[in-house]
Amino acid sequence: MSATRVNADPAELAKFSDLAHRWWDPQSEFRPLHEINPLRLNWLSGLVSDGAAKGLGGKTVLDVGCGGGILSDSMARAGAQVTGIDLSTKALKVAQLHALEQPVQGGSVNYREISAEALAAEAPASFDVVTCMEMLEHVPDPASVVRACATMVKPGGWVFFSTINRNPKAFLFAIVGAEYVLNLLPRGTHEYAKFIRPSELAHDVRQAGLELRATRGMGYNPLTRRYALNDDTSVNYLLATRKVVPV
Repeated sequence: MSATRVNADPAELAKFSDLAHRWWDPQSEFRPLHEINPLRLNWLSGLVSDGAAKGLGGKTVLDVGCGGGILSDSMARAGAQVTGIDLSTKALKVAQLHALEQPVQGGSVNYREISAEALAAEAPASFDVVTCMEMLEHVPDPASVVRACATMVKPGGWVFFSTINRNPKAFLFAIVGAEYVLNLLPRGTHEYAKFIRPSELAHDVRQAGLELRATRGMGYNPLTRRYALNDDTSVNYLLATRKVVPV
């Protein structure tokens, strides 16, 4: 990617900017993010625990594509020093306002309008943990974001990704079901062609110098209206990776 081209789709930014004022309404279009957030947080917190340092407490964390700050805020409340970055000005203003209205205790959170690639050039090997959730399927060059995340994490640090598989089942569940039948998401939220197979993401991860450590699927039960982590990565899935430590 050239130094002058920003790895972002203007249509995607506009789409989420138009909804920015609704980020912190748990009954809004962002309800799924509010409902899956505890699952994501507990899973990654368990993996990054080491020795006496339990969970995210005291760790420096970067949340790439933070939007209105749902995950960033919760990681800060878990004791982390969090930086959330995004290219949606409106979403970041909502995140900053929420941080002012409901100050974080125990950790800290700040937000910046900057791309992952630009911050990688500015702050390599600066974070203990990097998260990039529900974002790769919205950018033109996801491999570039993966490389940037790998650059910004410290050797031995953790990088977490979540996205959507690309197959007929994912099209049926993530687009037809979630957007048109159950109305869990606004219509047009996702484009099938931008979905990423786990094998493709695993390849990008390894090319970026990250080791794949764990994979989890995430499912939704329309009867109980509950999400759960499972072993089925055929639709929504998460990857946990670690930065290779130079020998």
